[in-house]
Amino acid sequence: MRILLVEDDVRLAETLAEALTDHRYVVDIATDGASGWYQAKALDYDLMVLDVMLPELSGIDLCHRLRSHGYKLPILMLTACDTLNDEVTGLDVGADDYVVKPVDLQKLFARIRALLRRGTPANASPVLKWGDLHLDPSTYEVGYGQMPIHLTPKEYALLELLLRNGRRVLSRSVIIEHIWSLESPPEEHTVKVHIRGLRQKLKAAGASEDTIETVHSMGYRLNQANN
Repeated sequence: MRILLVEDDVRLAETLAEALTDHRYVVDIATDGASGWYQAKALDYDLMVLDVMLPELSGIDLCHRLRSHGYKLPILMLTACDTLNDEVTGLDVGADDYVVKPVDLQKLFARIRALLRRGTPANASPVLKWGDLHLDPSTYEVGYGQMPIHLTPKEYALLELLLRNGRRVLSRSVIIEHIWSLESPPEEHTVKVHIRGLRQKLKAAGASEDTIETVHSMGYRLNQANN
């Protein structure tokens, strides 16, 4: 899951980004409203965390602009403790929820999980499965049959991306776009290294060696024979 954090307090933004990254989210930071607008147009984000008080373009104005241009991504606003009017105005222009500063991280994570769940059909299983392989995004637990699999954050993000796309071929550049932040994109060879490590852990848990299939000169996808 990719989050755009729009916050002009650099120290707070870095703290929040680090905490969100630890919870398996990919986080991009914009430090003013105008930059947030351009980044939201450039990439598909699953959620935006948006401060109200921003230079260039306020959080209220950015939220209104996004909604008026048809952007549907969930927006969680950050407001100061004494700005009830901002909270009401933010919700009126299309924000989905808000968290009051100073930010309680556990409350922030809970609100983010709740907003992301809203986009899931009521009858859909929250657990991603491919044959005996399963990943639960709500608990970050991965396993093959009854065998738990312990993954690094990048391996987890890579497997989640593959499970969400199934037989769709994902190129290395697409994988980088989805699971690395804009500030630290790796060389494409790095994807190959993570794929190799993920395959080894899946094999150790009892999965087939070719659960993740290489499509020559194109990318990777899950193997139909293992579903």
